[in-house]
Parts: sequence; structure tokens; C-alpha cells
Amino acid sequence: MDKISIYDVAKHAKVSQSTVSRVLNNYPYIKAATKEKVLNAIKELGYSPNEIARGLANNKTNTIGLIIEDISNSFYSETAQTILREARKYNYEVIIIDSESDPDNFKKSVDSLTAKRVDGIIVASTRMTNDIIVNLIDRKFPIITYNRRIYKEGYNRHVVLDNYVGATMAIKHLVELNHKRIAYISGPLKFSTFYDRLQGFLSSIHTYNLEVDEELMYMDKLEYKKVYQFAKQLMNSQNPPTAYFSSTDNMALAIMEAAVSEGLKIPQDISVIGCDDIDISGNSFIQLTTIAQQKEKMATLAIENLMKQIGVEDVNDDIDIVIQPQLILRKTTGEAKEGGC
Repeated sequence: MDKISIYDVAKHAKVSQSTVSRVLNNYPYIKAATKEKVLNAIKELGYSPNEIARGLANNKTNTIGLIIEDISNSFYSETAQTILREARKYNYEVIIIDSESDPDNFKKSVDSLTAKRVDGIIVASTRMTNDIIVNLIDRKFPIITYNRRIYKEGYNRHVVLDNYVGATMAIKHLVELNHKRIAYISGPLKFSTFYDRLQGFLSSIHTYNLEVDEELMYMDKLEYKKVYQFAKQLMNSQNPPTAYFSSTDNMALAIMEAAVSEGLKIPQDISVIGCDDIDISGNSFIQLTTIAQQKEKMATLAIENLMKQIGVEDVNDDIDIVIQPQLILRKTTGEAKEGGC
């Protein structure tokens, strides 16, 4: 029996060879009826495409790259799982690289992935370098970021949370519980995620006529031990805060550990609210009140929009998707204790 070819499939399905090729490579915007005809023809004829030859023919490798900044960070490991799952629906493999929160490693990661001829790149890093991303966009290379926007006019290629609104929701909740001295823990402001959250925090502090006390603010590299020590220092100060807003759930856990070490009860003595809603936040022993990023939706939208770029010749530069946050009420926030903690 002669080997079945793509020509035979096209003839059997009564479509063009290019249509068969698009179905095989999961191109978007193919009519469901057309796709079904092609898939039925493939099944009936027993056609098995050669993956290597197919990749060479259409100049695609059916692989994408995912650059994350820290695999030990629950937010990134959880969103990576979503991307791996969604990529399989498009018959794509994912090469994951951990840039270890290092801008130099980020550049090396991009160079490595482009050398491997990946069809596109998803960047999940607050520490990415704008110039490198802009260069890829200028080259019409399929790329999208999530959890970080690119601040350059005409270079919208991101899926992000409305971090400003998320911060205002957190402070509004604490103010409604009569908290007036609120500590703020954040990463460096050169990263858009933390900058936007700070702006939301400051705006709310002014809205509710509260005092901006810089001694209650940490805006440095987010290291568990550093935040733990900073929180302990505040808890032992003469006028300690009654509430803590952490721009990540991981650092909220450091604050909670510091409170336990100081013999403080949560939320009776202090309130703690985080941001991200990582899986452990809902653990029955933690029950952290947090601002949810809707991380699964964010990761899903990122890969959907990357695949749309891969499937067209003229890449649309304007992908500006902003997801609204949600306040998840659990058990780490309560009424402010009179006289502080």
C-alpha cells in the first residue's frame, strides 16, 4: 500500500493542502466544520504526519519558551503548570527556563530560546529587560508577558492584573476594620507590578486621610528572612502597625511567622493581607486574606494570545489585557486592636 500523503488527505476531505496543514498545526480561526472534515479524513485514511518534516516545511518547531523569574515562587510554578497544560491543547511543548531573578540570566534565556528556534516566548518575570522585549517585538517575533507590563508606547503585549485597584481594595478592607497604621511590604519599584501596587496603596492612604509613615514601608528585594526581620522590628517598635499589606503572599507568610515568634495572635492582635492568592494561602492552617490575581486566567490568556500571534503573519502589537482583582476574605484580618499590638 502506498504511503498516505497530505495530498491524499486534502483530496479526501475536499479541501486544499494548505488547509490540511493549518489543521495539523492547530492554527486558530479555522471553521469547526472544516477542521472536523480534515480530522475525519486523517482518521479514515490512517494518515500519520512526520513531525520533523512538518516542522521544516512550515518553519515551525511546535515549541515555545517560558521564562519565569523564580520557580520556587508559588505564583510562577502554579502559572507554569497552567501554561504546560494549555500548550498541550495546541500540540506544543514548552521549554521552561528559570532566570533566577537575574537580568543577565534573562538575556541569556532569551538568546538560548531563540537559538533553539522556538515559535514564541512567554515571559513571566517582573525583572525582564524592556529593551530585549522591545527588540523582539520590532522583529515581529511572537512574544507576550504576564504579571509585568512594558512601559513603552505602542508596545502593548501583556496580560496583567490591575495592581493599582488591587492595592486600593486591600487598604479599603483594612480601613473598614478601623486600621490606621498600616505597614506596606513590596519589591523594588523599578518593576511595574510593585510600582502600581504602591501607587494604589498611597492613593488609598491619602483618600482615608491616614499618615504616610516611611518607617512602616519596605520596598526592597523580597527575601523571606529580610521581611521576617523587618516585621519583627516593627512589632517591637514604640508605635507598631496594627495591619500589614504585603504585595505578595509569600512575604505575608514571613510576616505571619514573625507575629507567631513575638507571641501575637492573628487577627486578634494584628491583621495581615497578601496579594496573589497562591495555593498555600487557602491552607486550613493559614487562611490568608488576599488579593487574588486570577492567575490561571492570566496564564491561559497569555498562551491563547501567543498562539494567535504564531498563527498569523502580521503580528498585532496591541495586546493589552488587564484582569480585575478579587478580594478573598479568609481569617487573617479583623478589627483593629485598640492601642496597637
